[in-house]
Amino acid sequence: MLLDAASLYFRAFYGVPTSITAPDGTPINAVRGFLDMTSTLVTRYRPTRLVACLDEDWRPAWRVALVPSYKAHRLAEPTGDPTVEEVPDLLAPQVPILLEVLAAVGIAAVGAAGYEADDVIGTLATRGPGPVDVVTGDRDLIQLIDDANGVRVLYTGRGVAKLEEMDAAAVRTKYGVEPTQYADFATLRGDPSDGLPGVAGIGEKTAAGLLSRFGDLSGLLAAVDARNPALPAAHWKRLDAAREYLAVAPDVVKVACEVAIPPVTDALPSAPVDPERLTALGARWGLESAVARLEKALAGS
Repeated sequence: MLLDAASLYFRAFYGVPTSITAPDGTPINAVRGFLDMTSTLVTRYRPTRLVACLDEDWRPAWRVALVPSYKAHRLAEPTGDPTVEEVPDLLAPQVPILLEVLAAVGIAAVGAAGYEADDVIGTLATRGPGPVDVVTGDRDLIQLIDDANGVRVLYTGRGVAKLEEMDAAAVRTKYGVEPTQYADFATLRGDPSDGLPGVAGIGEKTAAGLLSRFGDLSGLLAAVDARNPALPAAHWKRLDAAREYLAVAPDVVKVACEVAIPPVTDALPSAPVDPERLTALGARWGLESAVARLEKALAGS
């Protein structure tokens, strides 16, 4: 099981009241929410291996060089520093606490310099062996779904309590494309949450229809070049006008699956690896109940 850590702790932060605090008054809602979500996932799916995947670089320079608008709206203000993501003031201090707790439990947390959590997930998911469950609220990871190798996405769009278990059939039903077409689909449709404009005038249904007819973005652009009569003139004009974007955006949307990540000790323990440290952290941050629930989940009881 691969956790998109930032996706989950942002969801926890906004889903659990900030009135949940440590004894010293420090908000601890995101940590508690993340631990409770992990307990739920472990109890429900009983993974034998688990990794929390981290954003070492939330906005990699190589992606920005291709599409400058990539995640630009998330830059921290007022500096606009391209290395600093706008994170709620009450959330940022909680991330190191969470990582400390995970280390005491014995849950691996892995990132890679110059890459996002998506790329770490892609690399680990395709490294094998399967099956692999990817837990995320990021639709871009749908492209990793692979029935043959047992890779599916547990989509948290409606919360962990209402996870959407997505295989290839679910992707076809929901979006009208295959998982292997999803990156091209997202490129055409665009994604405001990532600062990707897409092709003007082409929404989800049109993008799915074009890919169904022409297979992939390369086939679609070949049809543009050939003025294929099967491609309506309105679509031809829109795609032709977007050539500069379409030449670079796919490399931004596609998850990198060959990131240099050393072997990961990902076995999920049945009990905390450092129980004394975990107890101390639980007491310091007022996480005793969340820690107890996670210990119970690990023990399978």
